[in-house]
Amino acid sequence: MSGRARLALCAAAATLMASCALLPLVAEPTWLLQLVPLVAVQTGVGAAARRVPLGRSLTLAAQLLVTLVLLTLVCARQQAIAGLIPGPDAVRYLAELLGQGADDISRYAIPAPVTDGIRLMLIGGVLLVGLLVDTLAVTFRSAAPAGLPLLALYSVAAGLSDGGSDWLWFLVAAAGYLMLLLAEGRDRVAQWGRVFGGAPRVPGAPVAGPPAPVRTGHRIGAAALGVALILPLALPSLPGGLLERAREGVGAGGVGAVSAVDPLVSLHDYLNTNDDRLVLSLKTSTNDLSDLYLRIVSLDDFDGTTWKASRRGYTDVPDPLPAPAGLGEDVRRDMIRTTITAADTYAQDSLPMPYPPSRVRVSGRWRYEPVGMTLAGDRDQTTRGERYEVTSLDVEPSAEQLAAAPPPPAALWEQYTKVPASLPKVVGRTAKEITEGASNHYEEAVKLQDYFAVTGGFQYDTRVEAGRGPRAIANFLEDKQGFCVHFSFAMAAMARTLGIPARVAVGFAPGTPQADGTVAVSQRDAHAWPELYFEGVGWTRFEPTPTRGTTPSYTLSDTPGSSLPDETQPSRRASSAPSAAASPSESCAEGPGRPQSCDSPSAAAVPHHGPDDTDWWVWPLIVTGALLVLAVPLAPLLWRRRTRALRLGGHDRTPRGVAAHTLAAWQELTDSAWDYGVPPDESLTPRKAADRIVLLGRLDAAAGAAVHRVADAVEQVLYAPRPHPAAGTARDVREAIEGLRAVGSAGTRLRALFLPRSSVRAWWAVSARWSALRARVAAARPALRRPSRQNG
Repeated sequence: MSGRARLALCAAAATLMASCALLPLVAEPTWLLQLVPLVAVQTGVGAAARRVPLGRSLTLAAQLLVTLVLLTLVCARQQAIAGLIPGPDAVRYLAELLGQGADDISRYAIPAPVTDGIRLMLIGGVLLVGLLVDTLAVTFRSAAPAGLPLLALYSVAAGLSDGGSDWLWFLVAAAGYLMLLLAEGRDRVAQWGRVFGGAPRVPGAPVAGPPAPVRTGHRIGAAALGVALILPLALPSLPGGLLERAREGVGAGGVGAVSAVDPLVSLHDYLNTNDDRLVLSLKTSTNDLSDLYLRIVSLDDFDGTTWKASRRGYTDVPDPLPAPAGLGEDVRRDMIRTTITAADTYAQDSLPMPYPPSRVRVSGRWRYEPVGMTLAGDRDQTTRGERYEVTSLDVEPSAEQLAAAPPPPAALWEQYTKVPASLPKVVGRTAKEITEGASNHYEEAVKLQDYFAVTGGFQYDTRVEAGRGPRAIANFLEDKQGFCVHFSFAMAAMARTLGIPARVAVGFAPGTPQADGTVAVSQRDAHAWPELYFEGVGWTRFEPTPTRGTTPSYTLSDTPGSSLPDETQPSRRASSAPSAAASPSESCAEGPGRPQSCDSPSAAAVPHHGPDDTDWWVWPLIVTGALLVLAVPLAPLLWRRRTRALRLGGHDRTPRGVAAHTLAAWQELTDSAWDYGVPPDESLTPRKAADRIVLLGRLDAAAGAAVHRVADAVEQVLYAPRPHPAAGTARDVREAIEGLRAVGSAGTRLRALFLPRSSVRAWWAVSARWSALRARVAAARPALRRPSRQNG
């Protein structure tokens, strides 16, 4: 193995070793397994480009192009041209994923789920660092400064993690950097030891210190050690998402409070707990608890894969709260007063309330978001131990009012019916098939609800893995297994494809009545449901999840457009005891060892066919396809570079070797002139051909003299009885090529680089070999004749 190849391998290994520091930030290490072959391909392309050899800028450009193709294959394959080429749709989708990843970073606590956005940021960031390391250490032969991007990668990880294993990841990253420095030292020593040996020592002169690369490496290593020790101490106070450490227990069965930045993280923790802990205690004025859902937040931003809350401004909490959007005066409603006490172990940063609230009396620092009608804590304010009173409306629309709802305002309709292009077409097609025959949006909504809850054959099952990616909903519709989040996400997405404004609410289903007249809401009552907008009624709850929650009365069988529900399906007015109280068999986690089914805001839970679960053998095919796609447009360039390197490269010093080298250099000169628009003329002598190249190529005096020196050397080889070898022929050819490049236009230079005219010689060579092969076959089989001749 050559020294440069060894250096490239060490640069790739150092990048992967430094990226291990990112492992504690996310819940799954699968992204690192995907990253290894991508870094290998990126390194291999750089090694091949340097082997050709290409210039430094072209090597970097080739690696950048391959990196973009690899990211497209991993994260935007369905948006790419032919599943491989990153077209405009793929670039836009990658930009959307970056924005989604930034939002996910601000929303999730450590360890965060590996959403599509976070995966793109992890893999893309490490590939960018790997490209910088490879360029500095291998292409520019300067391994010491390559520690800077490695230091930046480790610093990000060290600043965000909890600090428990920072020392281990620092040792791994430092070992990778030292390995890179040693590989460079070995490579330089192999080249006569000029760098590490330094200048000859003058007797009596002071002994020089370490050479510059070693000193730079020492400084960067010291800086990395300082950052590893100091940065984790400086960053814990940064707020939000990944930047906020869970200073208290998180998740089921932990000690201390349950705290999560995103409500879906809480939903996952609650539904998979082994200890069904009390979260809230309610005392309410209504005797019918079946519709007493406690809503935490609404998710209205749908990107085709996940639902999340839009970023909106907050105001002081008004008293009373404004009327809910779209609610008309003729819709029946009752006023309900509910006193809610949060457990000391429940520390959510949003306030659970019945919807729609009309007045909230709560102590502490809370802010109001008017669109979603939610309250969020300000400056670390949480629900821990809070006691608050909510006055809310129990809205009871009739089926006729919903069926006769006029169109919503244009702005609202446009915002809440957005469906990204990445959503598979099968989702909208299935929604139209299910709702065929419906005469209005209300009947369509009821048909969707009945399809999921009753007639579609779906199973409420928490033992499936959460699907991710653009096909998550399509996979869910095919496999028909999931729970709460998956049903609500899918119904809301399908409603939007039908033109019905939709969003998803996250909170708690009705709790369990207690003997003292209170209602207990536990972790396993966590729930998600879709809300659809009907003008005159406002945001209206639906319940597509089978065996969970309660079916709204305005969607039961006595309303037009609905189907008869299963007798086991709970009814809204059936009893004062809520059907939402989940038995162990209905909960999201029936016991220890359950898979994490709600660990992501994914639209589906399937076993599964998404692009993220690609079989191992697909990756070699993908890499081969990427290399082939790159090789086709770059084949002329690579062939010319390789041919030039062979013609002008080293040769033996025998008369025969010198003569062959001179003729090859002349061939390269005439081909290069052809690439810049001066076609060869085989009928001319070398001297006349040189005059023609200088004239038509408009070469200056220096470049013209170089051309004539090469022609003189060729004439010596061809005509002199005892040729005198000419020195510097290869240098003269390169000088002439530079002269041709200097006078050529930008278009001529690009044509000469990427579509050189002389590359047709490769085709001529293939044709000549094919003709020779046919001749040999014909000579070996003289009895073979064409049928026409045999018949004649």
